[in-house]
Amino acid sequence: MRHIFLLTLSMLVTYASLAQNGQLKGKVVDASTNAPLAAATIEIDGKGRTTTNDNGEFSVDCAGSAIVRVSYVGYETFSKTADCATELVFSLISSTKSLQEVEVTALSNPNRSLLEQPISIVKLGSQELKRSTGLFLDDAINTSVPGVFMERRTISGGQQINIRGYGSGMGFRGISSNFDSQGVKMYLNGIPITDAEGITVMDDVDYGSVSNLEVSKGPSGTLYGLAISGVVNLQTQKAEKGQTSIGEDFMVGSYGLQRSTTRLAIGGEKSSFLINYGHQKYDGFMPHTRSHKNFVNMMGDYVLNDKQSMTSYLGFSDSYDERNGELTKEQYETFDYSGNSRYIANNAHSAVKTFRAGVGHTYHFNDHVSNTTSLFGSAQEMDNSSAGGWTDKTPLNYGFRSTFDKQFKLSEAVTLSGITGVEMQQMEAFTAGYGMGADSTNLSGYNVITAIRSNQATTSSTSSYFTQWTLSLPSDISVTAGIGISNMKLRLEDRLWGLTNDHPGNARLKTYENTYNGLASPSFAINKKISKVASVYASYSVGYKAPVSSNILISTTGQLNTGLEPEKGTQIEIGTKGSMIDNRLFYTVAGFNAKFQDKFTNVTVQNPSNTATLYSYIINGGSLNNTGLEVLVNYNVVSSNTGFLKLLRPFANLTYSHFTYDNFTYETIGKSVVNQDSTIVNDYSGNAVAGVSPVVFNLGVDVDTKPGFYGNLNFNYRSSMFYTSDEVNETEAYSLLNIKAGFRKSFGHFNLDAYFGANNITGEQYYQMVFVNQIPDAYIPAPNEINFFGGVNLKYTF
Repeated sequence: MRHIFLLTLSMLVTYASLAQNGQLKGKVVDASTNAPLAAATIEIDGKGRTTTNDNGEFSVDCAGSAIVRVSYVGYETFSKTADCATELVFSLISSTKSLQEVEVTALSNPNRSLLEQPISIVKLGSQELKRSTGLFLDDAINTSVPGVFMERRTISGGQQINIRGYGSGMGFRGISSNFDSQGVKMYLNGIPITDAEGITVMDDVDYGSVSNLEVSKGPSGTLYGLAISGVVNLQTQKAEKGQTSIGEDFMVGSYGLQRSTTRLAIGGEKSSFLINYGHQKYDGFMPHTRSHKNFVNMMGDYVLNDKQSMTSYLGFSDSYDERNGELTKEQYETFDYSGNSRYIANNAHSAVKTFRAGVGHTYHFNDHVSNTTSLFGSAQEMDNSSAGGWTDKTPLNYGFRSTFDKQFKLSEAVTLSGITGVEMQQMEAFTAGYGMGADSTNLSGYNVITAIRSNQATTSSTSSYFTQWTLSLPSDISVTAGIGISNMKLRLEDRLWGLTNDHPGNARLKTYENTYNGLASPSFAINKKISKVASVYASYSVGYKAPVSSNILISTTGQLNTGLEPEKGTQIEIGTKGSMIDNRLFYTVAGFNAKFQDKFTNVTVQNPSNTATLYSYIINGGSLNNTGLEVLVNYNVVSSNTGFLKLLRPFANLTYSHFTYDNFTYETIGKSVVNQDSTIVNDYSGNAVAGVSPVVFNLGVDVDTKPGFYGNLNFNYRSSMFYTSDEVNETEAYSLLNIKAGFRKSFGHFNLDAYFGANNITGEQYYQMVFVNQIPDAYIPAPNEINFFGGVNLKYTF
């Protein structure tokens, strides 16, 4: 994101009785809340210095006129020449950096500073999101969010998010699913992208339209229901207050990348509206990897009166991504990027059309109680093919979330704030699966659908009820505690049951149902501000992931898997965050231990003679024991509005992960000593969790100048990792060097932003995704040579 710290300086009425010659007085407040900012640093001509008191007020010796410099944790350092005989009010507008004083949706009190929030949370704005092209969310997350790794199967589809070692649900080999994202809860403008079943498909999201991102790491069941690994909140662009503008953005890049976006923004005093439309295409650097996407986003905010406000969002996306399949280890190591012939023969692809809409209403009853209620819905039409066949799916999701925010002052030194609410969501989906075979009329063309294999109607519903309270005590101590109760109900109807099962004595069920109720997720935390600019905290949290519909049915027998329990995650975390060196260095440090219990795994059932496998099904297996350390640092070497250099900010982050399996076994079929099929139990206990690099670090620097030139350089390192749980197969470590430079300038009503960048400057071989526990096909490669991009953004402000 672009760290834009805007400081507006307003002169108040000069009172002769208050403004004494030789002393400058004033106050520093937050521009959005008008709350005083304590411990802000005030410097006069680089000599006299003071800090604001608890009311944000200051006075400092001063004569005539002087250069006043104001700095505060999370805000841009600002310098301006001012008259010492004037009382000043500095209204600081919050930045959107990782350590900031801005609204954060993941905790109960949105007006609390990040120093007072006992949670590991990272927020990215435009500068972090657009350090590269800005089109691919994994670029930003993998560079700027320690402890989180995002992968994708195609240019803009098949994304997965791994937070602190928890990737996804059960898959081929009992450990991790490579085909959908589970465990994380994702929202776009307050609308769940995660469906009611707990599956998050991100193919249709246009990340180039996202202006802010927030990641909360670790089990988050108290406020967000079935979120065992964390929560991701996305916010699309909004119109700037008091401005009406039109804009056109155009980008081109290597391998046929083209993107254009047209934007209209109308910002009034009490309402704003933004609409953008865009088209994106990509030819691919491997055979059969083309992609295109069309999208429309409409975002509106409306202040109805002093007590009420509304927000609305409507979005449409139509995306299509070709797949050429996973490469074998041998293909990847020999740079054979020709793909998987079975995928290409079936014209493998992912096509997603999505309508998403939501409306939110906030009502302030008084200074102590407010309510925010959101209604949302989405409809999708999805079809995809792979080596195994073709699948059509048409899910419809709808629901609401309503929260009451409370703040009470119990005494001069004690306050109580809290959130209480409910979120409900339901999904109704039809899914049909087909086999594929050769097209007899065009044997050299792609395979075609030949026969229907399945036709299922699924109904999934979730509900969560939650409350969380924070008690702020003297000595800058706060205690937070809460609990959330989550429920899930799944119903699966086999629409083809009558074709093969409509006869007396058949035991295979036509309809399968299961419920998971009363999943309690408590949380507790304590936070202590050790100074005006630093804090320490300790927290405990719980979250769950319930089975999806495909887990509860033993397809071979038609029986319900009634003994399957939800996976449970618990986390203990200690951390510190704050600033040093005159508020120039910002840091966060978090150490944690997260345990994910009752992980899904596979067991097999043999025939009576133990010569063949009759079927397999899922049970709760062992646990993941994940211990890690995450460090994030930003340092403002230069931060000024007066010199040639406006900003020189090095940044770095480090992730260390020691993640292991506990009591984890998985059953496969092998040959016995007499060459008969028999069950083999693989014990992974003590092995490293597959799909996680033990060491990851990022180094970089952001530069901005007064004439308008800007740029960034970043270096990413990811150590080797095992991608099978038996520790036999391991990736190579890799490092990436990326650069971007540009020029932005205002010419009257026109704004120009032109830029050029290069990724993978050193031509390193690396992967976009590694399929865990899927041998022999495992790798989705990224371009192994330097690739370029550039563009021009134009805006006219009326």
